Amino acid sequence: MKELLIIAIGSAMVNNVVLSQFLGLCPFIGVSKKVDTAAGMGGAVCFVITIASLCTGLIYNYILIPLGFEYLQTIVFILVIAALVQFIEMFLKKSVPSLYRALGVYLPLITTNCAVLGVALTNVQKEYNILQGVVNGLATAIGFLIAIVIMAGIREKTEHNDIPKAFEGSAIVLVTAGLMAIAFFGFSGLI
Repeated sequence: MKELLIIAIGSAMVNNVVLSQFLGLCPFIGVSKKVDTAAGMGGAVCFVITIASLCTGLIYNYILIPLGFEYLQTIVFILVIAALVQFIEMFLKKSVPSLYRALGVYLPLITTNCAVLGVALTNVQKEYNILQGVVNGLATAIGFLIAIVIMAGIREKTEHNDIPKAFEGSAIVLVTAGLMAIAFFGFSGLI
């Protein structure tokens, strides 16, 4: 239990996928304009990363290793992630059309979100078992959700502020992301 807690805290806060590893920056920058959209994207990423961690762990341990096909892990993981994202997209289109429209092009981008693939590969690299891999995936996704919602909140607050001309648009977003990364660096003493 202690080991799972360390994995969870480490993945969510200390080694935050966006602010420490710099994975998943496209949806982080692109969808963080409004808190509700960011929360929806974070929720979709949470679901995809958690399920992808479970599926890729099972496939790796029970199919690829016994058959000696470990070298195919990246290709197999990409296919599993793409299938999961298609499932999420169909589900959101039918169940929550407003969120589906709000996410727009960024929902299919979860397929190419390197954070999702990065978690699956990290689970293999660190030799996590299935449970540890799922905990790592869920905690990493929660870290992504925390980061994207904080960024969206900051962007909503700064939207109507006087920002120097040179920092308008993407520049202020990147400066804010850098400052958030520095703030999250303070969590490095937790584990």
